Amino acid sequence: MAIVRITKEFKFEMAHALYGHDGPCRHVHGHSYELFVTIKGVPVIDPQSPKNGMVMDFTDLKKIVHKNIVTVYDHALVLGNNVPSSEIPQREGLFERLIIVDFQPSSENLLIHFSRILMPLLPEGIQLYSMKLRETVTSYAEWFADDNA
Repeated sequence: MAIVRITKEFKFEMAHALYGHDGPCRHVHGHSYELFVTIKGVPVIDPQSPKNGMVMDFTDLKKIVHKNIVTVYDHALVLGNNVPSSEIPQREGLFERLIIVDFQPSSENLLIHFSRILMPLLPEGIQLYSMKLRETVTSYAEWFADDNA
């Protein structure tokens, strides 16, 4: 039984602010995020299966991640619930895609959040192995399942 890892890459645009941060990231700003999702499992060994030889069809993984992360967060403004309500823009016009989360929306915390979204959605026998969220050309955060077991 050979375990294989496969990775699918996703791209989306998102703005956030790190309220209370001691640098310029406390202001609303945006990134062109790149999310790498790596899963692991045993490739299907069934010549009659249309998924023969695959851990998971890349298209199926794409559907799960796109529906539950990319379409939700793309072109959204994400703020933590620690932002005073007087400073939160109205949810209309420019701010229709405002998401309030119960954590500081750093890359690190976004990865933890994304892992909690994805893990229960993967098919039986498939495990989320790791994720990488690139925030800028030179900066990214990584999450590994083994570190969180």
